[in-house]
Amino acid sequence: MKRIRCPKCENYLTFDETKYKEGQSLVFVCEHCKKQFAIRLGKTKMEATRKEEKLDEADYKDAFGNITVIENVFGFKQVLPLQEGDNIIGRRSVGSHIQVPIETSDMSMDRYHCVINVKRNKQGELVYTLRDAPSLTGTFLNNELLGDKDRVRIEEGAIVTIGATTFILHTSMQKAL
Repeated sequence: MKRIRCPKCENYLTFDETKYKEGQSLVFVCEHCKKQFAIRLGKTKMEATRKEEKLDEADYKDAFGNITVIENVFGFKQVLPLQEGDNIIGRRSVGSHIQVPIETSDMSMDRYHCVINVKRNKQGELVYTLRDAPSLTGTFLNNELLGDKDRVRIEEGAIVTIGATTFILHTSMQKAL
């Protein structure tokens, strides 16, 4: 099964690519926004979907760590890298510019939901701090709701829930040179 994204609302549609030949044109109607669009099948045209990509947390261990979004009813497993400074986390949508966009249909997750700040302390070790954006449904750290002004230090394996979606923090083991 292949997944394609609607160009208007970015909702995913799935189809069985084995029933069609390379070079064939297909027309789809998005169930969500009713937009009609066409694609042409071909080896160069079809990108591997994120679900089929090899997702490995170890690939990001040398940088600033990552979050692993757990597969649930709203989406699939995602491994998203973090960068130094503020990492704004939220639901991916057209026109929003955030550092860590989660692809999901979970409408209880805000587009700008929470922030993980990554910085180095005086010893050169990375320190991770979590705060709510503030969001409508709140940010939970290990099932504890964060207050609007809370800034909480988080460590490897911290479990964060935003809306109905959960992710796990994987820190980097890299030290400053």
